[in-house]
Amino acid sequence: MRFRPVRSRSGFLPALLLLLLAAPAARAQQAGDTTSTRCGPPLARMLCVDLDGRPSIDEPAGPFTYQWHMGDGTTLTGPTVSHCYKERKNYVVQLDVVVEKTDEIRRGQKYIPVNLVQQDIVDFTALPTRVRVGQAVAFEAPEAQLLACRNVQFIWDFRDGTLVQARTAQHVFRRPGTYAVRFSMRGYGSSACVASHCVSREVVVEP
Repeated sequence: MRFRPVRSRSGFLPALLLLLLAAPAARAQQAGDTTSTRCGPPLARMLCVDLDGRPSIDEPAGPFTYQWHMGDGTTLTGPTVSHCYKERKNYVVQLDVVVEKTDEIRRGQKYIPVNLVQQDIVDFTALPTRVRVGQAVAFEAPEAQLLACRNVQFIWDFRDGTLVQARTAQHVFRRPGTYAVRFSMRGYGSSACVASHCVSREVVVEP
């Protein structure tokens, strides 16, 4: 059975880099981690797969009807299917084949694991995203992970001159404005972990 890698609607999920610095968080900004102009919003979390059952069926009894049970209650038909999952979980896809000449159902012709958990994730939450000056905002990154890296750092750049190194943080903005808060991750690892990856979300601060 051949199938393509999991991807998001906006494209394939990037292979995330990782590199841990033992230096203070301020050095991360000096190195360009959080000030990068390429620090955009997180990718859409809806995850999609493309599956092709034709290579696994080569018997002379065809033609066949392909029935895909996607593991989340969804059933699709056709030799090739595309499906988007709403939750980042592990699924097992079951492919049943119906022999059209005899209506024989060959259940479990293929079982395909779809692992949406073992992926790099750079994302965070900010609550609330609209506050008044002096009101605290909670920042968390519960799902953030770089699987190929060790000793991962989590760096917050609140875009008002404040940097914090932690997985979670609270911050109070002292001036009104719109702040594109940036979350960066670094860790020790392979040569792919040379530069940090970051994402941003806006927080609106009213007077």
